[in-house]
Amino acid sequence: IGISESARINSIMVAIKLVVVGLVIVIGGFYVRPANWSPFAPMGWGGMMKGAAVIFFAYIGFDAVSTAAEEVVNPNRDLPLGILGSLFVCTLLYILVAAVLTGMVPASAIDLNAPLASAFVIRGLNAISGIISFGAVAGLTSVLLVLLLGQSRIFFAVSRDGLLPAAFSKVHPKYRTPYIPTTITAFAVGLTAAFLPIQEIAELTNIGTLFAFVLVCAGVWILRRIEPELKRPFRTPLVPLVPVLGIFFCAYLMLSLPAVTWIRFFVWMALGFAIYFGYGRFHSRIAQEDSAGRAAASAD
Repeated sequence: IGISESARINSIMVAIKLVVVGLVIVIGGFYVRPANWSPFAPMGWGGMMKGAAVIFFAYIGFDAVSTAAEEVVNPNRDLPLGILGSLFVCTLLYILVAAVLTGMVPASAIDLNAPLASAFVIRGLNAISGIISFGAVAGLTSVLLVLLLGQSRIFFAVSRDGLLPAAFSKVHPKYRTPYIPTTITAFAVGLTAAFLPIQEIAELTNIGTLFAFVLVCAGVWILRRIEPELKRPFRTPLVPLVPVLGIFFCAYLMLSLPAVTWIRFFVWMALGFAIYFGYGRFHSRIAQEDSAGRAAASAD
């Protein structure tokens, strides 16, 4: 389907999710017991950081907005508003939901498989628990849709630069979408989700995304130094402070992940290097332009 149909479906799912989140905050607020917030951090600083390294998964979708820049009417205005606005609203909702959840039941009683639904069951609100479960399905649907949209556009852009085969940049004649990478991504995601525990998937996804954010922060800093006059539709303030802080905190969260996740990360990186040095390095647009430039220079 096209981007318009995807946007409509996603809007419906997000609306359902927001209604459910609102119910959790409003109804759950009446069952909050402040005594459950003591001790405030029962697992200490180390426990919070390990949890943050996994919960970071909830913040991954925001960068996917930028991957659809070519399909936005006014990207210079809409992309910053979309990313920063959604980041602010979602962070506020995350804080409120977490406060309600930990206030409704003690931390030791939270069911990690279904924390919100089980908390309402403990309080005898079985009907609300069912609504929350339905909202969770809608929420996961919208997240998967956005991530599939973003990943397919990344494959499309990388293929257009010659780093992947040309099939990845083919556009559907009717819907004008990169249907081949979309199909491959959906199949790979479904296969992975069917056979791997969700926590392991989240940890591997997080470490890869955090590493990508480290590269982005480093790229902002380096480009500002080596090409200060480059035209920048999106300008990052307080460079190098913001990039350095971004690198530090992303690296800190990466170090909070278990060793087995690092092993999987290095295996995945090795696969990426194999694809690049085996194919992309010789077919990239930049390599071809450099080769043509050297040929023209030698001819002169």
